[in-house]
Amino acid sequence: MKVIVIGAGVLGVSVARHLAVAGEDVLLLDQRGPGTGTTATTFAWTNSSRKPDPDYHRLNLAGMEEHARLAGQLRGAPSYFPSGALQWADAANEQRLAANVERLQTLGYPAEWVTADEAARIAGDLRIPATVTSIAHFPSEGYVLPDRFVKNLLTDAERHGATCTIGEVEAIDDGPEGVAVTLVGGRVCTGDRVVLAAGRWTQRLAARAGIDVPMVTDIGRGAQTVGLLGYARSPVLDLRCVIHTPGLNLRPAADGHTVLQALDLNADADPADPPSADGDMAGTLARRFSALLPGPRRAPKIDLRIGFRSLPADGHTVAGYASARSRVYCLVSHSGVTLAPVLGRLVAAEITTDQEQDLLGAFRPTRFTGVRRSDIEVDQRATGLGEQ
Repeated sequence: MKVIVIGAGVLGVSVARHLAVAGEDVLLLDQRGPGTGTTATTFAWTNSSRKPDPDYHRLNLAGMEEHARLAGQLRGAPSYFPSGALQWADAANEQRLAANVERLQTLGYPAEWVTADEAARIAGDLRIPATVTSIAHFPSEGYVLPDRFVKNLLTDAERHGATCTIGEVEAIDDGPEGVAVTLVGGRVCTGDRVVLAAGRWTQRLAARAGIDVPMVTDIGRGAQTVGLLGYARSPVLDLRCVIHTPGLNLRPAADGHTVLQALDLNADADPADPPSADGDMAGTLARRFSALLPGPRRAPKIDLRIGFRSLPADGHTVAGYASARSRVYCLVSHSGVTLAPVLGRLVAAEITTDQEQDLLGAFRPTRFTGVRRSDIEVDQRATGLGEQ
């Protein structure tokens, strides 16, 4: 079977790799290059701690478990780190954290309270402010280095025969004999199936095939899709896990660098006028970061990057054929990093065997058929789903 995968982000590359391992003929297309879209600007925290919907929670749990299995199969530098995560609360946030911990413990999700001394040993090279009143530890969570992860997946996909090429999709024609994908410039690629894994471009490309995948598409200042990340090149830290504090989220990056996220700054991040490395936003991140550093205060060197999240309108993954007769399989998720390993496996299984996978049953694109957009769209910032 010839399968064309549109989109070489973390989801598309994972599906391509699983299809290639299964022996299918795989062509992977991307308009810019593997991992250069949403995948390049993600906080990359693997978790299911803020997914209240039961089906979505189960899917994310499966994604976390699949990461551990996949890490043992991929070659290359390590890209997945089951580090655990810490969430710190001050007086203003402790009730919210306590309610979430209680909810997760009821579900059997690993969550425990730790002392400041225990948290300091888990966190590594950080100072816990005196204003922190409670700290929760989530030992099953972790993080991914997205560039390494995509590289390792793609290398394995190509080792099993997949081909990756650059090309911008102009049209998708789903006909009775197969699917034709036309690229800008006139090249036509034909196949038996198409996997549409184009991230935030999914709605636009799906529409060209007559498919409706409702997504949040606004990319202006203050939009739900817009997120700001800081990449601290110095000081070099021995940060050992993902950290969530009242004003700043942190995760380790390569070479002792740190990825920073302050969700309250997203509302002022303007893609049309990106913040500079010496501007107010960078200064705010630097001050909050400095307040957590041990020893003498050092001036951090922080690069800023604006990203655009892939947000289905109801906040939940879309995975499935557009209709019973369609040859176009739609795949998009906000939780792409957590879910990439399990979605890659499950989607490849559905395509190669025509057997539906139970974990994906709640996430079909057909759930939007005949439904008014106003009845499904939610503000994902209010639910916790809108984090990077």
